[in-house]
Amino acid sequence: MLESSIQFILAGLTSGAIYALVGLGFTIIYNASHVINFAQGEFIVIGGMSTVALMAAGLPLPVAIMLATLVTMAVGMALAKFAIQPARDADVVALIIITIGASIFLRGIVQLVFGKDIHSLPHFSGETPLNLMGATLMPQSLWVMGVAAALILVMAWFFNATLAGKAMLATAYNALAARLMGVDTKWVLLSAFALSALLGAVGGIVVTPITFVSYESGIMLGLKGFSAAVLGGLGNGVGAVAGGLILGIVESMSAGYISSAYKDAIAFVIILVVLVARPNGLFGKKGIDRV
Repeated sequence: MLESSIQFILAGLTSGAIYALVGLGFTIIYNASHVINFAQGEFIVIGGMSTVALMAAGLPLPVAIMLATLVTMAVGMALAKFAIQPARDADVVALIIITIGASIFLRGIVQLVFGKDIHSLPHFSGETPLNLMGATLMPQSLWVMGVAAALILVMAWFFNATLAGKAMLATAYNALAARLMGVDTKWVLLSAFALSALLGAVGGIVVTPITFVSYESGIMLGLKGFSAAVLGGLGNGVGAVAGGLILGIVESMSAGYISSAYKDAIAFVIILVVLVARPNGLFGKKGIDRV
């Protein structure tokens, strides 16, 4: 029983780490622009697919990862520049529809460029499983959790210790005051989408050896990441991370002890229950400075 519980928790932490990165991406964009970017899941797909394609072209894995991340960041900035910035004065519903349309568009582009096949990457450190108190853990899971933790720490440092990060925080608190103080809020929007795309791309790259990737993989991952952000409190970086980990563990435990067929449904039901009891999420609505 204990071994099974440990196994489920480790699996939940692996998937929860990805949900946390996606949720943090939602939070960064939301705080910078009050836009809920439902194209966030496509950044995961573009990062994973681009790495697969670049490796197939003969590039070594580190170079492929770097170029795929840059490509994904460029896509994120293009989305901000050509879809979000021109509609900054539109209402919330219109902006949500724009991001949903962008998600569908990007999914179609990925399908045309990479096809409908399911792709994978080689495991970064081999496929010999590790034993942890009777539970089995693949080395790639350590990569997922370690890279996610490193990115979260880097984001915390960026927002609290750099001038660019503080400019983004100022825009999140009061965009008008930030503009009056000389902050280029258009640059902040582009930077927010670039950072969000980076989180999605790296998350997609490290998880592809485990879950594989296809043109439609981003749909559910995006929804789970959004659920993580809402569960923790939309706009709260710490909440997005905690929400992602909670969601991942709940999914894994419910799949193990109840049925994998209801895994997704149970996770969303729990989120609905939490939001009914606490509409602002588990951590309330805080600023991004608490990433």
